[in-house]
Amino acid sequence: MEKFIKLTDTAVPLPIENIDTDQIIPARFLKSTDKQGFGDNVFRDWRFDHEGNKNENFVLNDDTYSGSILVAGDNFGCGSSREHAAWAIAGYGFKVVISSFFADIFRGNALNNGILPIQVTPDYLKSLLDVIKEKPDTQLTINLEDQVLSSPVGELEFEIDPYKKVCMINGYDDIDFLISKKETIEAFEREQTF
Repeated sequence: MEKFIKLTDTAVPLPIENIDTDQIIPARFLKSTDKQGFGDNVFRDWRFDHEGNKNENFVLNDDTYSGSILVAGDNFGCGSSREHAAWAIAGYGFKVVISSFFADIFRGNALNNGILPIQVTPDYLKSLLDVIKEKPDTQLTINLEDQVLSSPVGELEFEIDPYKKVCMINGYDDIDFLISKKETIEAFEREQTF
């Protein structure tokens, strides 16, 4: 995984509530166990019509908005537990998703795949969406070490599991974290008597 310490970028507003994992990546695209290519089909049924033509009214098809931060409506990632949803979000290029609520399983899958889910208050979210829609070149800064989101709406401290914070800052997945503790583990094993 890529290290995540600090990010400053523009954001894509998606003010839709209750976005479930089947909307993020429809079930018909779940035939692969390889993470490659899932970003091509993120929000597929909203981005394209049944003939494969772009839906010009959908925000990901609107050149006005860009960036590696997705600002979504309340209850993002609900529905099934498919990890492919996190793969699709990451594959499209998003590094952060901001919402006022995340489904627990999606939150875990996001963190396991290098995506930082930031939960904000409903009022902060509404104000942030309004600012981004009004001024698409608005920059947000996420400082993971300090756990602070900075935007024109103000600074907001966010929560993250301490273990996942260490993993993201160092670019570790669970196996990488264990390998980083190899000397400590070996020292512990040497001290054990059976």
